[in-house]
Amino acid sequence: MTVMPGRAESYWMDSTEATGYPELTEDIQVDVAVVGAGIVGVSTAWELAKAGRSVAVLEADRIVANTTGYTTAKLTSLHTLIYRRLTVNLGPEAARLYATSQQDAIGRVHEIAADLGIDCDLETRPAYTYVTEEDGVDSVRAEAEAALDAGLPAQFVTAGTLPFPIAGAVRVDGQAQFHPRKYLLGLAADLVAHGGLIFERTRVMSLEEGRTCRVTTENGHTVTARDVVVATHYPVFDRGLLMTRLIPHRELVVAGVIPESDDPNGMFITPEDDTRSVRTAPLGDGRRLVIVTGEKFALGSPGVSDRLWRLVGWTRRVFDVEEITYHWAAQDNVSTDGVPFVGPLHLGSEHTWVAGGFGGWGMSNGVMASRLLTALITGSSRPPWADFYTPKRVHLLTEAPSFVKNSAFVAKEFVAGRLRASHVDGVADVAPGQGAVMRVNGQRCAVYRDDDGKVHAVTATCTHLGCTVGFNDAERTWDCPCHGSRFDVDGNVLHGPAKNALESRDVS
Repeated sequence: MTVMPGRAESYWMDSTEATGYPELTEDIQVDVAVVGAGIVGVSTAWELAKAGRSVAVLEADRIVANTTGYTTAKLTSLHTLIYRRLTVNLGPEAARLYATSQQDAIGRVHEIAADLGIDCDLETRPAYTYVTEEDGVDSVRAEAEAALDAGLPAQFVTAGTLPFPIAGAVRVDGQAQFHPRKYLLGLAADLVAHGGLIFERTRVMSLEEGRTCRVTTENGHTVTARDVVVATHYPVFDRGLLMTRLIPHRELVVAGVIPESDDPNGMFITPEDDTRSVRTAPLGDGRRLVIVTGEKFALGSPGVSDRLWRLVGWTRRVFDVEEITYHWAAQDNVSTDGVPFVGPLHLGSEHTWVAGGFGGWGMSNGVMASRLLTALITGSSRPPWADFYTPKRVHLLTEAPSFVKNSAFVAKEFVAGRLRASHVDGVADVAPGQGAVMRVNGQRCAVYRDDDGKVHAVTATCTHLGCTVGFNDAERTWDCPCHGSRFDVDGNVLHGPAKNALESRDVS
């Protein structure tokens, strides 16, 4: 058994106290019910409360402890190579709307943190998208031009502050990085202080739409509201079939301590080497935590631990990190046209709303979504980018290739998962710390053996839409390749859209 490097936890989670908001234990009525308490849910609830609406936030587990608690937390408008792609596929105005909305979100975080006095390690830094190979220079040069045309203070540079040479990069000054949990926990505390309601361990199971909406929790309690915001990263209620237009993936993250003198003083990302994203965070006493993200992979795919070790090796080589102190993973959904979905839940929706598909850039997009959803719900000044982000949009030529590929992949996984042969012959062959999908007593089971030799067995069929889960050997979870649901080794839901646990199985 290989021991993973560092602590299997995110720095953001480890450096903040656990929350303890109550569970919903009665029926209530509010103006707006927000389902999900990551950056979109908490920010939207806070904005709505500030606008005079009564709000209840309903979180299945603990607030800011799922996707947002495991982000890289870059607060930037430079999203790898998006501006050239938007300009070519959707036109220059689309790129300008994207840039303006992202910059607005960054400014909003600075404004709120200052107004509320939230100490969230908010630091202004330049952002870079770089390449080290000459054949990538044209792409970053074109991106710099497109980003500049879109209104960002972008420039093409051939030198950076990383501890290795680059061939070229887009640089955008005035961007930011922060501690997402410190920021959002501060926002949540202010929300409650002004009458907002937050309920943890309150999983929402059903949604009834109408002029008045109702959501019902796992324990049978009902929240009645005029409006409902589905802010669960991947929509747990998907009446607009967004699942056909969202592609989930995960990326690994490692972090280690470096001297403050070695801080590259920026945020960096390259599409090379299966993505390498770099930022640092302050630790005090002349130290910084260097945080490196990369090794993107489809959920349910094998060999995740091998990917983690590749990322560890790269980090140690580049930053001379002796010890990896943390490792974790981040999950993202990419839309088929590369633009987030923020707006009505479906075509006929009048009082239900959704946000998702942030493509790995959930911090600025999450704040953007909160601003946009608040404007749509309250009927206040409508941002010029409302139609740009609406889930009602259809970009046939742009979306078609990704849509067809994603649909074919899901269809293939639905069938192939049931036919795929296991790499072990039976339960006795599953090694400690490993898992395998196999047929036991006529049923397909997901079988895991813990370090003490105890066997944990659950059904291998995802409770969302029936795809077969795969074992993630780095995080020791069962992950669904089709729509991104994740379960622990006992079948409990870690990440939606699944709402129900995997049933346990007796394989004795």
